[in-house]
Amino acid sequence: MKKTWAILCICMLLLCACGKTSGGSSETETDAKAAESKGTLILATTTSTKDSGLLDEILPVFESATGYRVDVVSVGSGEAMKMGENGEADVLLVHSPASEKAFVEAGHADEDGRKDVMYNDFILIGPKDDPAGIYAEAPNDAVKAFQMLSETESAFISRSDDSGTHKKELSIWEKCGIEPAGDWYVEAGAGMGAVLEMANETLAYTLSDRATWLNLALDEDLMIVCEKDESGVLYNQYGVICVNPEKNDAINYEGAKAFQNWIVSEDTQTLIGEYGVEKYGAPLFTPNAQ
Repeated sequence: MKKTWAILCICMLLLCACGKTSGGSSETETDAKAAESKGTLILATTTSTKDSGLLDEILPVFESATGYRVDVVSVGSGEAMKMGENGEADVLLVHSPASEKAFVEAGHADEDGRKDVMYNDFILIGPKDDPAGIYAEAPNDAVKAFQMLSETESAFISRSDDSGTHKKELSIWEKCGIEPAGDWYVEAGAGMGAVLEMANETLAYTLSDRATWLNLALDEDLMIVCEKDESGVLYNQYGVICVNPEKNDAINYEGAKAFQNWIVSEDTQTLIGEYGVEKYGAPLFTPNAQ
């Protein structure tokens, strides 16, 4: 009798355990379906956040945590903001502060406007034989470096794509009082990664963000000839902006706001600050959300 009673107890315990397992599985499936139902978020961003490898590192964390799927459109900052203006993107991650301010003031953003995310710096890249002599004469003076490029008519590849990098380049030429033109000045109309590859193939100079340069590792034939200008002219700030949901009914505003809040959160700022440390000994971006 005692043996029969023990067997019955064991059977009851096994049934309870199965029930809990089944319930847990059902709950997990429900959570997964709920996550899938949040849909797709369109992120329009500068090519440097993609070419640097940063998005490949952090976006899976966002998607896993929130259930939103992110479609990345990698273009110049100007084109990304044009997409936002036309209601073709939900959220922007760009690096052209003056244009971003104008975008917000024109009513294209939501009421929270623009938020700082991170920064790094721009660097002038050139061939290792440095025919313009910049590394010797102007290693930390961007204006003088650009003047030397013009004086020597050394081959320079401009992104010429209305990106944040292109606008930074144009602002330096303006400080020099120079309008670059001629066979030596090549207007590529391409993203950062593509332009660096072109510079590598033709042994030309170009302006790059540091993160993309490090990630592509094209330092066999090219090198940094000018960096860390104390005037701050090479500073490179990134910001995140939610597109005004009144643009159209297709704007995924809840997803955009989730992304904006996530990328400026403490945990994500830590992720950004850690990216590149193991490989390069220093972060490729410095988080500075407030």
